[in-house]
Amino acid sequence: MKKIVLFGLSALMSISAFADTVRIHAAASLTNAITDIATVYQKQNPDTKIVPVFGASSNLARQIENGAPSDIFFSADMDWANYLVSKNQVNQKQVKPILLNQLVAISPKDLNIPFRASAKFNFPKAFTGHLCTGQMESVPVGKYAKQSLIKLNWLEGLKGRIVGTDDVRSALAFVERGECQVGIVYKTDALISQKVKIIGTFPSDSHSSITYPVALTKQGESNADAVKFSQFIRSNPKAKMIFQQYGFTVKP
Repeated sequence: MKKIVLFGLSALMSISAFADTVRIHAAASLTNAITDIATVYQKQNPDTKIVPVFGASSNLARQIENGAPSDIFFSADMDWANYLVSKNQVNQKQVKPILLNQLVAISPKDLNIPFRASAKFNFPKAFTGHLCTGQMESVPVGKYAKQSLIKLNWLEGLKGRIVGTDDVRSALAFVERGECQVGIVYKTDALISQKVKIIGTFPSDSHSSITYPVALTKQGESNADAVKFSQFIRSNPKAKMIFQQYGFTVKP
């Protein structure tokens, strides 16, 4: 009987610990902002543990689809949030677009590569090395980059010189190390680096709107702590301030 009671208490403690844990899968470009927001939130809610997983939205969505425990999905585009809706992992009503970003071209600080966002400007001939961005068929930053390169008629001239990376932070790291002369990343990623400079901004009409939706997963809907943290991300003034400090535009 004593063993049964102890087992019951242990089970209850395990359930309680699980309920106080919030697992958030967030785009790599959100790493700094979400880390800071989670720190602020946990100081206010010391019984809640925020467990973030960062990476390309495409990889994170597939992890969730394949059964990875997740309460909140925070994507760098609408496509992967809608993908999880189609896979019955997220309810459509839970998808809330809250942030906007910009697409920029970067280079190492010691290079002087000209950039003009015009189809009349031959950008492929403006530099001799490789261009890094996310994988163009799946990673959001790469998808946006491909749209812009097509719009500006630069994609053909860059064939064989584009390096597709696992996520935007990997593309940034390649440029920081000088392994790529040019990178296409988000403005927010460029701003956190002391080793690169922005050489140009892609026109907003050259690619789909860079919109970040946050969504409770179906698992997260039943986790009161996840619901509370999701609301904090979406509407708390401190969270909004942190996003803005990193260069995001908060949607009204």
